[in-house]
Amino acid sequence: MARIIAVANQKGGVGKTTTSINLAASTVELGRRVLLIDMDPQGNATMGSGVNKQDVRLSCYDVLLDECSPFEAIVNPENIKHHVLPANMDLAGAEVHLLEAENRDSRLKRAINQMSADYDYVFIDCPPSMNMLTLNALVAADSVLVPMQCEYFALEGLSSLMNTLKQIQDTVNENLALEGLLRTMFDGRSRLTREVSDQLTIHFSDRLFETVIPRNIRLAEAPSFGLPAILYDKSSRGAQAYMDLANELDEKHYQD
Repeated sequence: MARIIAVANQKGGVGKTTTSINLAASTVELGRRVLLIDMDPQGNATMGSGVNKQDVRLSCYDVLLDECSPFEAIVNPENIKHHVLPANMDLAGAEVHLLEAENRDSRLKRAINQMSADYDYVFIDCPPSMNMLTLNALVAADSVLVPMQCEYFALEGLSSLMNTLKQIQDTVNENLALEGLLRTMFDGRSRLTREVSDQLTIHFSDRLFETVIPRNIRLAEAPSFGLPAILYDKSSRGAQAYMDLANELDEKHYQD
């Protein structure tokens, strides 16, 4: 059975999609079978995995509304080793339809259950808000990986996020765990960055990934080529950091 991990943070611009794409690609390099689910109508995880969102025939939208099976919508992009359940702006309309649908918050969970035996990991890229799409992801997930920048407002937002996770655990997914907090866009030259990182270490040491994702130009360039960093420039600091993260995660869940 797959380990299902939602990559989520209610704050935008913290590296959720970058983490989803690169963690999926790096975990495949460890010999794992990986599916990346794009639950953001912007479709950036889709594009960053080499899939043109405008050309997608079937997507998450169709799966959530029971218009096709997940197997029909999954794509295996050329030159990309992980599978993708894509998204585009159609997905924004799913939220409206789901409001009146039966089992509206567990549609994604049902879809993943059909195919979880085919994968070791399922990563879900969530939109930067707590809406019906994010709720579906958190109901389906075993755990949540939280990317965050080491800046002042990140600590404030973290408290709100923890409250949200507690509400999800208390209402719709009692088994939802915190996979860990991931420091992204890390610049060790900044005093504020170091201070916030120190605070995270003090208060969340057991839930903080050892791996830190640096600010890296190659990491930022890769999506414009439809490639994860490890396929765009394997030697870059960003690609190496996500490979370290994949190893850290894999040692936790699949120790041989």
